[in-house]
Amino acid sequence: MSAESYRIAVGADHGGVELKNAIVEALKGTAHEVIDYGTQGTDSVDYPDFAHEVARAVHEERSDRGILVCTSGVGVCLAANRFRDVRAANVRTVEETKTTRSHNDANVLCLGQTVVSAETALEMVEAFLSSDYEGGRHDARLCKASGSRLAMTDTEVFDAIRGEEKRQRSHIELIASENFCSPAVMEAQGSLLTNKYAEGYPGRRWYGGCENVDVVEELAISRLKEVFGADHANVQPHSGSQANTAVYFAVLQPGDKILTMDLAHGGHLTHGHPANFSGRLYDVTHYGVSAEDEAIDYDALEIQAKEVQPKLITCGASAYSRTIDFERMGKIAEAVGAYLFVDMAHIAGLVAAGVHPSPVPHADFVTTTTHKSLRGPRGGVILCKEKYAKKIDGRVFPGVQGGPLMHVIAAKAVCFGEALKPGFKEYQAQVVKNARAMSARLAENGYRIVSGGTDNHVFMVDLRPVGLDGSIVSDTLDKVGITVNKNSIPFDEAGPMKPSGIRIGTPAVTTRGMKEDDVIAVADLIHEALKAREDETQLAKIREQVFAFNADFPLPW
Repeated sequence: MSAESYRIAVGADHGGVELKNAIVEALKGTAHEVIDYGTQGTDSVDYPDFAHEVARAVHEERSDRGILVCTSGVGVCLAANRFRDVRAANVRTVEETKTTRSHNDANVLCLGQTVVSAETALEMVEAFLSSDYEGGRHDARLCKASGSRLAMTDTEVFDAIRGEEKRQRSHIELIASENFCSPAVMEAQGSLLTNKYAEGYPGRRWYGGCENVDVVEELAISRLKEVFGADHANVQPHSGSQANTAVYFAVLQPGDKILTMDLAHGGHLTHGHPANFSGRLYDVTHYGVSAEDEAIDYDALEIQAKEVQPKLITCGASAYSRTIDFERMGKIAEAVGAYLFVDMAHIAGLVAAGVHPSPVPHADFVTTTTHKSLRGPRGGVILCKEKYAKKIDGRVFPGVQGGPLMHVIAAKAVCFGEALKPGFKEYQAQVVKNARAMSARLAENGYRIVSGGTDNHVFMVDLRPVGLDGSIVSDTLDKVGITVNKNSIPFDEAGPMKPSGIRIGTPAVTTRGMKEDDVIAVADLIHEALKAREDETQLAKIREQVFAFNADFPLPW
């Protein structure tokens, strides 16, 4: 066998298991590391399952080469070539093997158990592992064969995207507002629907040729209403901020009073911050959390609402780790004759799965983004009671937007369909379990958790007791491949550029398949990195640990 050492992923279906086992046996005792993805028996199985495992390992650079076997070699070759950077070749002779290596830089060898003998197959494996790619005149052809028009036409953008792909694959993502959407969501978002202008609503467009995008938008609307049990849904907002804008414009006039959660206590910019339009157009009063337990004091909020007499109360947060009592918020709003507007962008996935109480029965308006815990494309939606439907739709279009992004709405429809599947509830329950386990471990390691823990997907860490700030911690963790964001904490006296805390969320790592023991290990890696923050050599070692650890949790695409 080749003197060079490779990590080799091997797989087969029931029609190729005998030859696959012979290859694995032959590779034992060599310098190569062999990962056998099965199958191990002769019971009928689907060849794409095993071809995809091997191809994904090569695509994600967890393996250097792949070997696949089925009855003819054709099926596994077709399945493997669905993955970017995989160049699978179905060959029948040693010479063909050498050629596909030297001319095509093939990195997955596909064999047919009924086509080649075991003896010839082993010779082909040897040729596959020992032959080199010639490069030169073949490079341009390979680029064309890859199917990537972007790689051929704009290498700068292509390279930046590839760099981000590698970052997402290798880093541990703990930003609470980020997640990894499915290949189906990305396929819909990258579709030709981006070419279609569709101002208006299904059945009432300003442009012709909208019969197919009408189907897509109607699917998104019906699925969204089913997910949350809402009377009416608008799926056109380009973002959560634009969804919030439409709600404000639907029921408020400039100068009207609104009562909202303070950004410094976990709220959001669009909840009346002076730098945002909402803080400039309206008369804003903020409420916050109690200094005693860092949770919303509903009794104090009710007193405040009666004093302020707002026209609208905004509820929802970007950095609040406790369950929000929407029923109580609804009663407070009703008591003062105010609209209740809930921005559930962070917890929408938990609400959809029944892991967090729903605001829909208690609020006049509910908005959310679709890309956080909902695990969909970047965008926004609005839910409301039927009596507000016409007003909301008019404020979205033509009020604050023109044409909708139909490719994004298609991706939203896919996302909502995924949220209706049984596995989504299990995923969201695990998100909460992971957040609780991770926050508890960090507390054991000496860090103060704001409000003492979490009921949802997110928690804040107060760094003052350990003499650090959010900027130092965020920068240090970036060096080891762990991504968090610096964040102010309630009653923070530090400035926003060097706040006293960080925010940690578990949706993305849970999507990768991590469970409680895994996020506890991540908490320990965070602790080790912060202890070694001034030791670049040790930080480099921890970075390698992070990358190796993350390799066990592949992305969903």
